[in-house]
Amino acid sequence: MQKLALLDLDGTLVDRQSALDGALTDLCRSRTLPADAEQWLRTELADRATAGDFARLRETFGLEASATDLWQEYVDLMAAAVTCRPGVLEGLDRLRAAAWTIGIITNGAGDIQRAKLARTGLASRADGVAVSGDLEIRKPDLRLFELVATRCGVSLADGGWMVGDNPIGDIGGGHQAGLRTIWLRGRPWPDGLPAANHVVVDVTDAITILLNESETE
Repeated sequence: MQKLALLDLDGTLVDRQSALDGALTDLCRSRTLPADAEQWLRTELADRATAGDFARLRETFGLEASATDLWQEYVDLMAAAVTCRPGVLEGLDRLRAAAWTIGIITNGAGDIQRAKLARTGLASRADGVAVSGDLEIRKPDLRLFELVATRCGVSLADGGWMVGDNPIGDIGGGHQAGLRTIWLRGRPWPDGLPAANHVVVDVTDAITILLNESETE
């Protein structure tokens, strides 16, 4: 099996929720938004955000700022707020030193996900990146897995691993792509979904499993 590690971004490599809390607080303060607009944002953007959300925000609350300006400010604030722990970056460096190919596969809008990757230093540690917003397809769609493999210069036919926190998107998608899987425990596990090969509580634990795997091959 080739040494390919595909990793999810939000909830796996970075903590989206804490970044979202900070970015929305700063955005609402900057734009002097009413409390009901802030609550609307926190509800609508809980799972993901798109430029269209800010067009609806502007229309719903009669804001003067353009939807484009609101979205760009949100993107900038999220990029500034998101962090990747040093231990995670060090783990990825260890994988690369052990000749692993690293791909990042993430759902979300292309501009905001790439801003996060650049800001955190993850972009420079990935051999390939696939963002759902680039093609309007989302995990677990096999095409997104095929795209990231191609961008990494490898083939899914040669196997590898998928690491993520979403049971259906990451683990289910990884299974469909013919990959072994590591799940970051947290979300409810759907009935009928095949189990992951490993279950961990932190992505650094997943990286340790991969490093140990390569030592035994």
